[in-house]
Amino acid sequence: MTPEADSPEAAQRRSFIADAALTELLVSDRRCLMSAPLTDAVRAPSGSVSPGMILTIFDVGASHPTMIAARPDWTATQDISLHGAGPITEGPIVVDSQLVRAGKKIVISSATVYDGHGSDDIEKLQWLIDQAGPPEVPAGLTRAGAGLITFARIPRAAAAGMDDYDPGRWIGEIRRTTAGPLVGGTLYDRLGLRPLDPGAGRFDLDRTPYVTNSIGTILGGALAVMIEAAAEALRPGMAAADLQIHFLSQVRSGPARTSGAVLRDAGDHAVVKVQVVDAGHDNQVLALATVTLRRK
Repeated sequence: MTPEADSPEAAQRRSFIADAALTELLVSDRRCLMSAPLTDAVRAPSGSVSPGMILTIFDVGASHPTMIAARPDWTATQDISLHGAGPITEGPIVVDSQLVRAGKKIVISSATVYDGHGSDDIEKLQWLIDQAGPPEVPAGLTRAGAGLITFARIPRAAAAGMDDYDPGRWIGEIRRTTAGPLVGGTLYDRLGLRPLDPGAGRFDLDRTPYVTNSIGTILGGALAVMIEAAAEALRPGMAAADLQIHFLSQVRSGPARTSGAVLRDAGDHAVVKVQVVDAGHDNQVLALATVTLRRK
């Protein structure tokens, strides 16, 4: 079942990010801590945490310090990566993102990902992380990956109607997204992924309200999950661990369409490349990705 199975009104209200039930604490103008419970909203069909959803959480959290640093400009995700992704068995997923550099053209943030092992109090999570200090692993948490993201600075006029958007007003506040009951099916079903030729990594994703942002383009996080699905379809029995994605343009028409090829197959792991195009706009290239998969 896809989001279109709901009423039009419900489809307008729902989004795959809201379904993740995120909790965020903008610790300072340079740091944002995010957490998400381990539910079907963040699980791949295999049952493990979707790396694409980890990147989604990272993208959301890192965007707040980025927007503060870039004002009065707006920003757009240019490159995002997740490395060394380990299993998250209990949750919540914890993503601690920090501003690294704010330049004239780009803004860069990094992140550390943890399995919270039942610690769902975000202020306690911050305390545990701060007590340990880098590069130590906080007591009671397990490190589950590291991320890096680059945002391009663009004119604020590119985001019509968002002139009053100022994350700086949220510093020190705990903000939560309340999720309603999930629509049936897997994460890929809810996104609306349509397999065309899984053996070639070919999937389609329409530009629906469930996966689009305020300016009507498909969110980078949704494309990350789509890339993950395409990569895993190329090598059944393996799970995506490391992802590196370069976003080149935004969806104008849709559907977004993936294709892929295997670059390396070493038995215990494989490396694949995935391309995403706008199939309704002369196959304009939207994203290029490299994904490392490991045997489940």
